[in-house]
Amino acid sequence: MKVQGKGVSLHVEEAGSGLPVLFIHEFGGTWSSWEPQMRYFSRRYRCVTYAARGYPPSDIPENSEDYSQDIAVSDAISVLDGLGIEKAHIVGLSMGGFTAVHLGLRHPERCLSLTIAGAGYGCEPGREDYFRDVSLQVADSFEKLGARDFAPIYGTGASRVQFQNKDPRGWAEFVATLATHSTKGAALTMRGVQARRPSFHELEDELRVMEVPSLIMNGDEDDHCLQPGLYLKRVLPAAGLAILPKTGHTLNLEEPQLFNTLLSEFFAQVEAGGWRKRDPRARPDQVMKTLDADAS
Repeated sequence: MKVQGKGVSLHVEEAGSGLPVLFIHEFGGTWSSWEPQMRYFSRRYRCVTYAARGYPPSDIPENSEDYSQDIAVSDAISVLDGLGIEKAHIVGLSMGGFTAVHLGLRHPERCLSLTIAGAGYGCEPGREDYFRDVSLQVADSFEKLGARDFAPIYGTGASRVQFQNKDPRGWAEFVATLATHSTKGAALTMRGVQARRPSFHELEDELRVMEVPSLIMNGDEDDHCLQPGLYLKRVLPAAGLAILPKTGHTLNLEEPQLFNTLLSEFFAQVEAGGWRKRDPRARPDQVMKTLDADAS
């Protein structure tokens, strides 16, 4: 199925019926990376995923200005509009997690909930320049070697080897899919979206008033997402935080059963009206309550 985005045609996959769920993939993945979730949740939900611009079989714009965080949000809205979906649970991993955050900020009326998984690269204070430099180096590496030859190198990054160690067949499939990516699309996405998107800290005033129910999920060995995840938990009014043990960046593929279980419980609580803003009595400055605690 094709949906028209901002100047591009986007490849969309859909399964099931019920409340809609929109899955948004990471840089290293594509629409097929959500297959464990599409199969599981389509039993009860209308599940939708798509290939981002720059990822075949979606169109691959030639200009770097056609890739940005704002455009990624616009494309996600185009998918919802193209399928006639008013509101959906939004589930994003890494690059897709950033898009989920921005959807909540820019279009909260379209979001039943947000799942922000493996998001945070470039959001550690003092390491923003490092992340941008590495992103540009990755873009150059894709262009120099091509997706096929660079995929095994990218796939053995510090937060990917956990997947390789736990599930060599699943990891090999992940790398094989990455090898089929468009070299140009990958490089332009890295330069236009990853390297230029704002840090969560730059959005703090907006995040503090964004009340969409949110679930933050990170692996405990995905080091550069841990502090950003804690930060989001502290600033988002209606956020919960799940840390998956002995887990890296590719959460939904590395630990599909645990990921699906956490997501199912989150959806159920949101739909029942039980996922609320943090109780104001849960004061972050308080360790234990004393007789005069309320007077302080």
